[in-house]
Amino acid sequence: MTLLRVRGFDVHKGFLNPARQAALIEALRPVLKAAPLFSPKVPGGGQMSVRMTSAGQFGWFSDASGYRYAEQHPAGREWPAIPPEVLDIWTELTGLDRQPECCLLNYYGEGAKMGLHQDKDEADFSFPVVSISLGDDGLFRIGSQTRGGRTESVWLSSGDVVVMGGEARLTYHGVDRIRFKSSQLLPKGGRINLTLRVVT
Repeated sequence: MTLLRVRGFDVHKGFLNPARQAALIEALRPVLKAAPLFSPKVPGGGQMSVRMTSAGQFGWFSDASGYRYAEQHPAGREWPAIPPEVLDIWTELTGLDRQPECCLLNYYGEGAKMGLHQDKDEADFSFPVVSISLGDDGLFRIGSQTRGGRTESVWLSSGDVVVMGGEARLTYHGVDRIRFKSSQLLPKGGRINLTLRVVT
């Protein structure tokens, strides 16, 4: 494992070995069955290229009226619990007693990307966001705390985990593209990104 620090982001390269990655995929199958992936709309009227779902007390949601956390899946069901295999990673890297209340799951298929954005729908920014990469490589772009200006990019591979805390907590970041089918973890290809957040 290698630790990179990029603009305050702690990038733990190779944090999860192949066995732990495979175990996470298995642990996520019941989540995806209980709360299927959906394609959120954005306030401007467009649609995100990623598909998403959540686990935990809250799920992140977006539609024409804005971005927010919701207590139910769009189908009207409560979100499933966050798997313990995922919570273990939060505890290992943050050392916090406070547990995340949301695990947002983003699935990037071929051609999917995520524009530069801040994670700012939470009540307390003193808690970090922990981001777990599974599957295909993703080109992660990091900006600053304001829009515009110079950015830096780093490729995230399956098993890499990023901790966004402290001064980096409100830094703009996004995913420019993925190397589709660069990993064998997901039989049909694609990238799963899990982000753990304290919401309230």
